[in-house]
Order: sequence, then structure tokens, then C-alpha cells
Amino acid sequence: MLEGLIYLVINIVVVGLVIWLLRFLIELNPLGGPLRRVANVAVVVMGVLIIVMLLMNFVGKHLIA
Repeated sequence: MLEGLIYLVINIVVVGLVIWLLRFLIELNPLGGPLRRVANVAVVVMGVLIIVMLLMNFVGKHLIA
């Protein structure tokens, strides 16, 4: 149980850092306003889905068979 919790925390930290880095890079690029907003929303949605998948796997409910 403790190993699974450590694995979960490490994965959430890594996913958070990747999401932060992607959002930072999106803000640096000279994209138009609407395209930047769409890219930010897409990154956040993907990050939330990954974190939900990690949490579901931790409690034993597998989203991906």
C-alpha cells in the first residue's frame, strides 16, 4: 500500500510539472488569443484525465483494460 502511494505521489508531481511546462511554453509562443486559450484548455483537460486515471488505478478501478 505504501509503495502504491509513493508511486501515485511521484506520478502526480511529474504530471503536474509536465502540465506546468506545457502551459509555460504555450504562453511563450506568439499564438493568437483564441488559439492560446484552446491549447491551454486542451493541456489542462489532458492533465486532469491523466490524474483521474492514476487515482482510479490507485483505488483499483482500471479505466484502461
